[in-house]
Amino acid sequence: MRMALLALLWGSSFLWIKIALNGGLAPLHITVIRCALGAAVLLALARSARQRLPRSRRTWAHLVVAAFFCNVLPFFLFGVGEQTVDSGVAGVLNATTPLWSMGIGLALGSERGRHPLRLTGLLLGFAGVLLVFAPWQESGLTSWGALLLLAAAVSYAVAFAYMARHLLGRDGAPLALSASQLIAATGLTTLALPAGPGVGGPTVGALLAVVALGIFGTGLTFHLNSRLIADEGPTAAATVGYLLPVVSVALGALVLGEQLNARVVTGMAVVLIGVGLTRTRRPGGPADGTTGARRRLGSTTG
Repeated sequence: MRMALLALLWGSSFLWIKIALNGGLAPLHITVIRCALGAAVLLALARSARQRLPRSRRTWAHLVVAAFFCNVLPFFLFGVGEQTVDSGVAGVLNATTPLWSMGIGLALGSERGRHPLRLTGLLLGFAGVLLVFAPWQESGLTSWGALLLLAAAVSYAVAFAYMARHLLGRDGAPLALSASQLIAATGLTTLALPAGPGVGGPTVGALLAVVALGIFGTGLTFHLNSRLIADEGPTAAATVGYLLPVVSVALGALVLGEQLNARVVTGMAVVLIGVGLTRTRRPGGPADGTTGARRRLGSTTG
């Protein structure tokens, strides 16, 4: 039940973004509200757990960088991308994050698990992405919106690599660190507000959607994911990641009437198979360094 709830909350994030956009909120406004509400939830949870925010300036400097790549940039890119791309497709492209994480690890030399099966999964996953985009067809998804959604997944992967190197093992408990990161993200996005568009009177539905996105899709999901890791182990928590694109596609079809053709659905299946192969465990270690660090840090995507 907890896995199903976590998958529903995470996977619905793309639906809430779409509803907020359709209701008159700009991507920057969605990002600011989402970060602020998520920070408030995590601050309350950290306080109830008696976890203190970090005091080291160096830690806060690393948190600002992590906040930009793990929250500010991808949250904003998902908002911009979903202006022209369906929420279900956004969930599918978000599922490519582990592929980019492994690719970055190989490029930096931090990825040591070069098992042939995992490399096959990496190639297969990117083949699935190519199948989704289908640049050889006029009906393909090659557009600025879709490319920005893919860039958001890459940003998550960059963030996980950075966090694994600079934040893992730092002072501060997981809840407090994540709350601090979202506080930094709220500050960064608030500074950008003067350069953004004015608010043109969002609908009640848009406001409710962004509130759900901030509280449930950003704040509570971290807590549920942390508890799932503690009680069931990282393998169970990783399984939720395979359900996110399925949830986003189902909600997009049921609530918004979005339709996916057979090519995109096949591409999603190929991507998930590729991701599954890249997460093949090597003896004595996690599937990959950035994924393992992501689980220990409790970072969320979507």
